[in-house]
Amino acid sequence: MTLDNYRPHVAGIVTPVARFCIKLHLTPNACTILAFIAAIAAGVVFYKSWVLFGVVFVMLNGFFDAIDGAIAREMNIASPRGDFLDHVLDRYADIFIVCGIFWGDLCPWYIGVFALTGVLMSSYLGTQAQAVGAGRFYGGVLGRADRLVLLMAGGIIAYFVPAGIYGMSILGWALLLFGILGHFTAVQRFIHVWKELKH
Repeated sequence: MTLDNYRPHVAGIVTPVARFCIKLHLTPNACTILAFIAAIAAGVVFYKSWVLFGVVFVMLNGFFDAIDGAIAREMNIASPRGDFLDHVLDRYADIFIVCGIFWGDLCPWYIGVFALTGVLMSSYLGTQAQAVGAGRFYGGVLGRADRLVLLMAGGIIAYFVPAGIYGMSILGWALLLFGILGHFTAVQRFIHVWKELKH
């Protein structure tokens, strides 16, 4: 299900955009930071229940997050430091966006915490695989790209259906899905890595 598996198939679109960004003198780290700023803005406007603005900032976060690596590859300056910065700010971006939704009126706090733990644990298992020598692994049913698409779709639907379903916003239901599928993804990644390790 994860949309991350389709990244090679969109290289024909991403590469020209990356080259255009290079002409604008955007560096990979600058795009990583812009993605993070967009995530902070998304969290703030979700907190205020301005869901369409939240969708726009989530789109900007996804755009800059997708383009930073492409720029690094085009400029031949991909580095462990840039990769580290990208992963750290991605996790903080997830925290700001999810917290913005459940600190406001869009979702009960306990569902928000459930979603946040699912998001963070699935991401942690992906990078921890590399740390223990099994290679970075981002398989499973729910990756970051999937979450961003669900947030954008949920935000648009929530705008037209502000009453939500059974008393909870559509974005609240999206976070519940994040929690369920996020933890399921973490389990999938754990099993994969456990099988890859010899001892």
